Amino acid sequence: MDSKTAWKTFIDFYKLKNPSDEQVFLYTESMKYIIETEKDPDVMLSLGGHYYGRKRFDLALRYYEMAAAYDLEDAYQCLGYIWYYGRTGHVDYKKAYECFCRGYEKGDLTSSYKIADMYKNGYYVEKDFEKYRSIIEELYPKVKDARMLEDPLPEIFTRLAGIRSDEGNVDEALRLYDIARDFLAQRIRVNPFFGNLNIMKWTIWDIYKLREFDPDYFELYDLYYILQNPAKVSFWFEDKAHEVESVKEDGEPAIRFDDKWFRDVDDFFKKAELDGELLTTRYEELYDFEVL
Repeated sequence: MDSKTAWKTFIDFYKLKNPSDEQVFLYTESMKYIIETEKDPDVMLSLGGHYYGRKRFDLALRYYEMAAAYDLEDAYQCLGYIWYYGRTGHVDYKKAYECFCRGYEKGDLTSSYKIADMYKNGYYVEKDFEKYRSIIEELYPKVKDARMLEDPLPEIFTRLAGIRSDEGNVDEALRLYDIARDFLAQRIRVNPFFGNLNIMKWTIWDIYKLREFDPDYFELYDLYYILQNPAKVSFWFEDKAHEVESVKEDGEPAIRFDDKWFRDVDDFFKKAELDGELLTTRYEELYDFEVL
């Protein structure tokens, strides 16, 4: 491999909608080559993110630490996530707080709302809901007009929606949740990372704590709510009907999508495909959803 080939493989990978195992292998090898020969911290961060998305957290930590050694801003929030959630085996809120603080000092918005979370939950710092509220309120104007899909608009909007709900302002809470939901759907189309899917799931659950479900008007991600209990839903794609069904197998939920089975709703959203592309990628091509 040479530098030109490595960079082309690296860049072309992001154009793939559902890469094969061979394409993933070539992608990781190209990144390792660039890291070894050019010491590029952005590629270190990308490789760490790739492994994080595949839940290879030991390798993610390795490459995040390499990127942080070059003082790369986003590396600190990534390391903070490793320690905050104990991805490598144990939680360390002290390390998480220190990493998020480094990111916060550099103006990183993700690090900022994670520091807010730590005040809300009392992790390493004294629990202080007013501090949490203050930080989230300050972040809102910084993201309200965001257009880049990697911007943390959904993360901040859903937190502010929770605050508005607690205040009794349900209409404003739902407005924020709906904007976050639409933004997330577009993000997931190009990045079906499990973290994005989790945020979508929690957003849908929170919406239906405040709004009654309308069986005559719903779409793909409402299945996070519908399929919590035994149910059957149909929808159409390219003039063909498809079915999704939630059933109980030995007391545990399972999902049938046409003739394929998934162990739960999370597994369904992560893996379900139509014509070789992820269902989440085809989000805007699905129509006529109906509870059967």
